[in-house]
Amino acid sequence: MTVTDMFRLDGKVAVVTGASSGLGVAFAQALAEAGSDLALGARRVDKLADTARLVEDNGRRALAVGTDVADPESCSNLVALAMQEFGRVDILINNAGIGSAIPATKETPTEFRAVIDVNLNGCYWMAQACGRVMLPGSSVINISSVLALTTAGLPQAAYAASKAGLIGLTRDLAQQWTGRKGIRVNAIAPGFFSSEMTDQYAPGYLDAISERIPAGRKGDPSEVAATAVFLASAAGGYITGQTIAVDGGLTIT
Repeated sequence: MTVTDMFRLDGKVAVVTGASSGLGVAFAQALAEAGSDLALGARRVDKLADTARLVEDNGRRALAVGTDVADPESCSNLVALAMQEFGRVDILINNAGIGSAIPATKETPTEFRAVIDVNLNGCYWMAQACGRVMLPGSSVINISSVLALTTAGLPQAAYAASKAGLIGLTRDLAQQWTGRKGIRVNAIAPGFFSSEMTDQYAPGYLDAISERIPAGRKGDPSEVAATAVFLASAAGGYITGQTIAVDGGLTIT
């Protein structure tokens, strides 16, 4: 196997949550380009169909399933349908997430819990469901955030807490599963990329943040998607329990 071959995912099946928009679409496209078939989960089934067509345009098979990761049964259903359709699950990209920007003294318990339920609990339910069927050599990739590692001037207690918790979850699942089950578990902490979430920021906010980024710009979704392919593939086969910041250097400032 050449170094280039190590990045291929031919014959693999990946589950991607939050696959209806933003980075989820980029992850799905990159995995398909690397050779993987895809089971796609999101609440917006109409938009999932667009992602499925993108996968199929790359010559791979796609299964689109309406999924609410905050519901453990919905997570189990996505994995069960993937197994029924493809017979295996090798990769999980735990990407589904929501954000909030509410001052801490004003955020209600319902608002806080809603973010935790999707961003942290939902990743756990998906990892559980996949971990029960994955074979040795599989890979779980949790999508955290640089806001788990630094702050960026917005009141994002729920979001930051959920993404920091995801890093702790990544470490624990890695120590539980890597040696015993042969499943690697890692996290990616993306910086600022164009997405529906960043589209909600106030005008000028991303330009101001760019001044803190040594690279001097927002990231391109393909750059973080390429990192996911690396971690999912044999090229990342000796990496587990790690969090990789893909942030243009924001976390070193």
